[in-house]
Amino acid sequence: MANLPEFPPALLFIAGALLVALTPSASTRRAFTCTIPLVSAFYIGMGLHTDTTVSIPFLTYELSPLRVDRLSYVFGGIFSLVAFIGSIYAWTNADRKQQVASLLYTAGAVGVTFAGDYIVLYVFWELMAVSSVFLIWARKESDSQRAGNRYLLLHLTGGAILLAGIAGHTSATGSIAFEAIVPPSDTWGAWVILMGFCLNAAVPPLGAWLPDAYPKATVTGAVFCSALTTKTAVYTLLRAFPGWDILVVAGVAMALYGVVYAVLADDIRELLAYHIISQVGYMVAGVGIGTPLALNGATAHAICHILYKALLFMGTGAVLHTTGRSKLSELGGFLSRQKLTFSLYMIGAFSISGFPLWSGFVSKSMVVSAAGEAHLDGVFLLLTLASIGTFLHTGLKLPYFTWMGPDRGIRPTSVPASMHAAMAITAALCTTIGIMPGILYQFLPEASNYHPYTSAHIIESIQMLLFTFFAFYLLIPHLGSYPTVLMDTDVIYRKASPWAKRTFVDCPAELFDSVQGCLSRVTGAATQALRNPTLWFRINPLNPPQPFDPDRERKPLQTLLTAILIVFVWVAILSVSTWSN
Repeated sequence: MANLPEFPPALLFIAGALLVALTPSASTRRAFTCTIPLVSAFYIGMGLHTDTTVSIPFLTYELSPLRVDRLSYVFGGIFSLVAFIGSIYAWTNADRKQQVASLLYTAGAVGVTFAGDYIVLYVFWELMAVSSVFLIWARKESDSQRAGNRYLLLHLTGGAILLAGIAGHTSATGSIAFEAIVPPSDTWGAWVILMGFCLNAAVPPLGAWLPDAYPKATVTGAVFCSALTTKTAVYTLLRAFPGWDILVVAGVAMALYGVVYAVLADDIRELLAYHIISQVGYMVAGVGIGTPLALNGATAHAICHILYKALLFMGTGAVLHTTGRSKLSELGGFLSRQKLTFSLYMIGAFSISGFPLWSGFVSKSMVVSAAGEAHLDGVFLLLTLASIGTFLHTGLKLPYFTWMGPDRGIRPTSVPASMHAAMAITAALCTTIGIMPGILYQFLPEASNYHPYTSAHIIESIQMLLFTFFAFYLLIPHLGSYPTVLMDTDVIYRKASPWAKRTFVDCPAELFDSVQGCLSRVTGAATQALRNPTLWFRINPLNPPQPFDPDRERKPLQTLLTAILIVFVWVAILSVSTWSN
């Protein structure tokens, strides 16, 4: 395998998207969407080796579309793997646009992962934003259209912020290399780059786009969305900003913020979206702590989160697909008809909650333990508290009120076998990693001797989980879900959008139309006047003077003054321009 040519794996997905776009057969397109990610995962695992770099001269810089090390290796592999699982889940979906968008979306994530410079990173970063929005628009509902518009606007704004930061950082350092920035940085560009990364990581108050958009995506599109954008942002933070203290504060705030909002959510996919923010908070905090254990924990938790969050979105997507409903206040009473779906979902719920024998137990605890080893007692306590909230809402509230709540007469259709197959593969991976964590630990960027299965850790976890379960059991009558509309920080731009449209779109357009109309009238008057200068004096050499008709002829003095005014303005503009030069 060492003789395989070395090229960016993102090219496989781009070529696959082109093939899918040109293939008329639905079955062939399905085969392509499943095969391309599998080929990519195989190529990354067998054809690429660490410390590999491919460079291309560009102006005075060296572009690096392929830079392979342990960090990019593990993220590139998991992105390809989850794209394969998502394609199986979407097997029954023959929508060409969604198939192309999912491949390009994955190409963007994989391209960012292997980018060795900021220019290549920016190109794939924008590819992610543009392609992923089609998975939201593809639902073809008015809410999804508006949510997609907001999503695209915010991510293009984030891309502009990132580009400005890249320009500033490159100007200050003279390098476009995508590498660690040692804190504290004295370049404003580094801080602007951090802001661009944090927007994609959904760090509050920049993260309201996530629970706004993901619940509006298609059933299959939400699986890709949950796995790629925020985790790509975590990768960039791991690469560029390890040890930045501000990320510890941001991560803890995210962990608590997501849990609190999940309490209020009624939509099952919105609840999971807020828990994405909460779980990414652990990763961001780990990046900020910056110790080898914390960086390993952030990486491991990102890998595990990609899998179990995809599994959770697959389970809730199956509910939406078979019932047409996604509100907790409208669901319940059909567990007997979806026992397999429920069982597979619960494996994802056990994983995200940190149950022993499942993946979250061996990854989340690394970040929490790193906070304890760094003597960040407040961080340790708050992250532990957020973990209790995760089990309460994702592991108990959501499955109970979705499948076991009051019977509302729902008779769901059968879940497609491809959906169950994708969920089963993901559940098996979550369980395998939980039982044999060494399979994951061997790929982490730092050397690791962490052992999650200590008696103290197991007893502590079981105690917290049992306490949460009994608290939920006692409070079930008070935890019923009610129809709600959550007001997040997106209310700022939602409420301000009519004013902004009036100020920055409508008013300039009206002003432009007014100026254009005025200039058109002035130009017409000047043209009419200069066409026959004898009209200035009302003298016609061939015909006797006619009575003045104001509707037919222009006032000669007004026309003359207008022409003089135009000449004067142009002379003044030229004079000022010459003087300034």
